[in-house]
Amino acid sequence: MNSSAEKARRKWPYGGRGGARAAKMVTAVTTLVMLCAATTPAAAARRPAWSLAPWADLFGDHRRPKLRRAALPPSVPLPKPRPAEAPAKQPDKPKLTKQTPAETEKPAEQAAPAPPPPPSACRLALTEEIAIAPSIPDIHGSGNCGGEDLVRLEAVVLPDKHRVQVKPPATLRCKMASAIADWIRTDMTPLAKDLGSVISDLDNFDSYDCRGRNGVAGAILSEHGRANALDVRALKLANGQSIALTDRTVSRDLRESVLHSACARFTTVLGPGSDGYHEEHIHLDLMERHNNYKICQWDVWDPLPQVAPLLPAARPIEAPPREVAAKSDAAKPDAAKPEPAKPDTAESKPSRPNSAESKPPMKKRRYDRRF
Repeated sequence: MNSSAEKARRKWPYGGRGGARAAKMVTAVTTLVMLCAATTPAAAARRPAWSLAPWADLFGDHRRPKLRRAALPPSVPLPKPRPAEAPAKQPDKPKLTKQTPAETEKPAEQAAPAPPPPPSACRLALTEEIAIAPSIPDIHGSGNCGGEDLVRLEAVVLPDKHRVQVKPPATLRCKMASAIADWIRTDMTPLAKDLGSVISDLDNFDSYDCRGRNGVAGAILSEHGRANALDVRALKLANGQSIALTDRTVSRDLRESVLHSACARFTTVLGPGSDGYHEEHIHLDLMERHNNYKICQWDVWDPLPQVAPLLPAARPIEAPPREVAAKSDAAKPDAAKPEPAKPDTAESKPSRPNSAESKPPMKKRRYDRRF
């Protein structure tokens, strides 16, 4: 298709004037765009993204936020100086921050241990002049086992400074250890003196033991589990003699004296005849019960005979001679023969089946009992 300016003018009568005007407008727009793009890169970087459009300055943009400046006072007053009589400023407390497990364990190891509690009245009274009983840490075992104010009773010191060794040493509460020491010093020492000697050892069968009563699994917690009981088997004297509290060869009066003294001091005393578990030792404890109820079960058996009766006793003088007794036994079968049966008559009475006449007589036999 052939076209030219002349043909265009003929086709569009206003083409010449309209084309010049359009060219002027294009030139003006191009100049404005170049002026807007002539800004420095630093200024363009400070301006927001929406203001970099080339038409933003030409036509304006109503999205631009309006900045408000607060009116500042002509002069800012300074704070007053701190008065001299004001208290000293406390240092700021350190802020608590979440610590890792490793950091948490480290201060615990470096922390100082808590101070021990003050000694009890029993601990102050149980001095080395009465017993050798050093204090030991409290025990907190499973199932309410253990206790507080515990001592290790190693020996009881008599008034003459002689020591009664506790073998093995007993782990007890202070009150129980004090009661054992008082019992040995006050009651057992005079008994040993009557025997012409002095007590040297106390045979400790059991003290602290976390278990049920009588060692039965699942039973009520024993006082041994509370360190409030002691099992005693014997008291040994310095001359080598031993007083076994359950031995029937020991004098009955001596064992009864030990029984009365123990039942007067302890709330529970169990020995032979109590429950079958204390046939070889004596159980002592200070169990607290309602209305201060006490239990004292200990059967003091009679001493066994020195010589066992191996032979039968001698025949008494008033007994008949053996020959006569033998003849009388031999004559009894002849006399016991039944008489011949008589014919029944009308006057005879009917026999009773349960009468003595219908039963044959029994033959008596004599046995010699031997032991």
